[in-house]
Amino acid sequence: MTLNIGWIGCGRHARQMLLPQLGRNDIRIAAICDRDAEAAGRVAREYGVADQYSDAADLVAHPGLDAVGMAVGPELHRAAAIAALERGLPVFMEKPPAADVAGARAVAEASRQAGKPVVVGFMKRYSTGNRIARNVLDGGTFGPVLGISGTYMTAPTYFEGEPDYTGFYLHHCVHYMDLIPWFAGGDLDDMSVRKVSPAPGKMMFHLGFTAPNGVIGTIVMGTTQSRGTPMEELRIMGDHQRLEVDNIIDVALYRDPPFKADDPAATLDPAADTLSWRPNFTAAANEDHKGYNALIADAAAVLRGETRDVPDIEDGVRAMERLERMIALIET
Repeated sequence: MTLNIGWIGCGRHARQMLLPQLGRNDIRIAAICDRDAEAAGRVAREYGVADQYSDAADLVAHPGLDAVGMAVGPELHRAAAIAALERGLPVFMEKPPAADVAGARAVAEASRQAGKPVVVGFMKRYSTGNRIARNVLDGGTFGPVLGISGTYMTAPTYFEGEPDYTGFYLHHCVHYMDLIPWFAGGDLDDMSVRKVSPAPGKMMFHLGFTAPNGVIGTIVMGTTQSRGTPMEELRIMGDHQRLEVDNIIDVALYRDPPFKADDPAATLDPAADTLSWRPNFTAAANEDHKGYNALIADAAAVLRGETRDVPDIEDGVRAMERLERMIALIET
């Protein structure tokens, strides 16, 4: 069944990352909305959309919609999502779901009242390397997770003009407030922060945490690295098991291999030696390793009424709760 969606937000992120995935998943853009008429017109031409709006309320009222999607600012995410839900329309929204926890909770309440889902764009769960790692954890041979360390950096220019780090927290840090608990299998319990800030707009912090299930870990984030360099790494520790995911595309599973030097018959044992994977970028395949297409595929199914294990508004609320706890520690 083709899904008719009304889309709010025609900026670079939507054009390059999200809108190209819609047609791949049998979603038709029935109407678009952006305050920037030139941006809206560009998307309208690219996707053959006849109806354009400059006000989100008008877009939500467009006749014949099956769902509403959006990639705008956090406050408009809250307001437009609630407006769509009040009209009985399910929602896909980019993260963050709102500017604060209270706003995210308001969206969650509107979702419950309407009986309609809200899918939140935590695509890090869908990045190829992260999905492989999660499937290994779920496969039954890794054993309990004992510890996690994650690094997710960016550059100060990405949030230029926001030395209070609001954009950095809401658009960058919120990802790991969802991803790390997803790997840990539980909430972040006790938190502690150490930070360094060499200049306004430049900061790095280490967040230590425990989880109720016994997992311990560290998250490193900041605005002190070039976006042209690798920015992400994950280390997931078990008992004689270790998963490493670098830059979302290099995966290694370390077990408990024997020493090789004194064994003349030494070979590679698939049951004990390291397994690794990285994508073949020379293949003639439209593979999205960042995870946007896989996310939209699941979102499309949920918007049609199917059941999928997607990041939803309740996950969004929990991520925002963790984020606000973290920010309070950083700014203390």
